[in-house]
Amino acid sequence: MKADLYNMQNEKVGTVDIPEAVFGVAWKPELVKQVVTAFLANKRRPWAHAKTRAEVRGGGRKPWRQKGTGRARHGSIRSPLWSGGGKAHGPLSERDFSQKVNVKMRRVALFSVLSRKLKDGELRFVQNLTASEPKTKSIAKPLAVLVNLGPRVKKMDALLVPAMEEKNLFRAARNIPKTLVTDAQSLNVYDILNYKHVLMDESAVPVVAKHYAIKK
Repeated sequence: MKADLYNMQNEKVGTVDIPEAVFGVAWKPELVKQVVTAFLANKRRPWAHAKTRAEVRGGGRKPWRQKGTGRARHGSIRSPLWSGGGKAHGPLSERDFSQKVNVKMRRVALFSVLSRKLKDGELRFVQNLTASEPKTKSIAKPLAVLVNLGPRVKKMDALLVPAMEEKNLFRAARNIPKTLVTDAQSLNVYDILNYKHVLMDESAVPVVAKHYAIKK
């Protein structure tokens, strides 16, 4: 399967061969939603933590004797029944929110999203997606041309997928709002959906095809 190839001036310079097994997959919204939900859940870190009666300070002494006072029996003033006591069923920081998604499911969802981006015209293949120097100005203007940035739009909203060794681009795009640079072996469904434009270097195509190949 063929796709248009552009240079850094947003000019069409030819075509590039792309594998249909990666960029020609049917759209699977249910699977994509499941993978994105699991991705966000696996990133979640529980912060809320309510102290139990074992963690609340004080209460080591029995407040009064067991019998003879006419009052209800208690063993500690840090019981959940007392004001200032521990929480009986509160949130704990040890809670695990992670969800399991099979490797094949993640890959199929990734291919489905890449295929949808290509079909919608939001995935473009670029010839020599590089930065001449590790400075923002070296990539800001070419990137604005590639994504057809309007005069009033301040965010690029672009995901850049360069060749493997492109340190200048990683550093140059670091300060551009809503722009992320990731290598071809670190793609995930959430990042692709989170950015409107996906710009992929032509040399990254075989890397994606090889790294995410589904072994039968």
